[in-house]
Amino acid sequence: MKHRTSLYPLQFDPLYKDRIWGGTKLKTCLGKDIPSDTIGESWEISTVDSEISVVNKGTLKGALLTDLLAEYGEEILGSRLYGQFHNKFPLLFKFLDAKEDLSIQLHPNDALAMERHNSLGKTEMWYIMQADPNAAIIVGFNQDVCPEDYLHHLENKTLPKILKRIPVKKGEVYFLETGTIHAIGSGILIAEIQQTSDITYRIYDWDRVDSQGNKRELHVDLALEAINYKEVDGKRDYQMALNTSNAIVDCPFFTTNIILLDGAYDAFKTIDCFRVFLCTEGSFELLYNGEKYVYQKGDTVLLPACLGAYALKGKADVLEIYIS
Repeated sequence: MKHRTSLYPLQFDPLYKDRIWGGTKLKTCLGKDIPSDTIGESWEISTVDSEISVVNKGTLKGALLTDLLAEYGEEILGSRLYGQFHNKFPLLFKFLDAKEDLSIQLHPNDALAMERHNSLGKTEMWYIMQADPNAAIIVGFNQDVCPEDYLHHLENKTLPKILKRIPVKKGEVYFLETGTIHAIGSGILIAEIQQTSDITYRIYDWDRVDSQGNKRELHVDLALEAINYKEVDGKRDYQMALNTSNAIVDCPFFTTNIILLDGAYDAFKTIDCFRVFLCTEGSFELLYNGEKYVYQKGDTVLLPACLGAYALKGKADVLEIYIS
């Protein structure tokens, strides 16, 4: 094991994804240097298949996250998680810009995803960073349904009638357990935290076609066994105390808190786990080991588990994520 001072707060080059529903808010709202006007996703920290994050600052600049985990795995993840995940980072962090509606979709649980795809499932949460007037999301059914009713509406293109459409605004949080049918509506910018998985079952795509006139693939048969047919309540309310860590989501796959920073927040990681800070508004300084690191809205930073006491200073809204 390398000496702990080899590591420091890590940032990575964004991995941009062109999407049929993407737009330009990653540039106009987050200041990212996107390569086109249809970028729907910025993957901030990833070890999904060939989509591996690369360090963009400091003495480890240019290093692949998987290589760092192979060399410094226990120090980055913590010994508890390293024994489970080894050189794969357990979470995937994204910003999503939905200029148009996303498809109606869902994700399988761990057992089904492993059986079918040799992958983790995809439990996720959304933090609404910006929403145009009248913007809305879909989260689950608006009542308990049976598979037969679901298929009837799907075949007759009336599926939205039995789904729960929720108007959204900045600062709201939605937690999506596996099996929950969902869709991000147009005009929304989201920070997404999820398990490391890229398994999605798309069940309805609004009958749209791409620039070549082709419809995207649907996964209706695969989805049938994976769907939760019960009505769910995905919204998560939270306290908004300043300069402290306010709990939002606590599940087996990740814990997410929010720090509403207006001054200073001193912290010491008391559990053997990494921390990720995702800045959704404003800017802040992270002080660690005599060094100052500066972050702003749209930045994501990974603090290896071996880093101890640190402080945040500034005026910012910061999501704090770890696995408890």
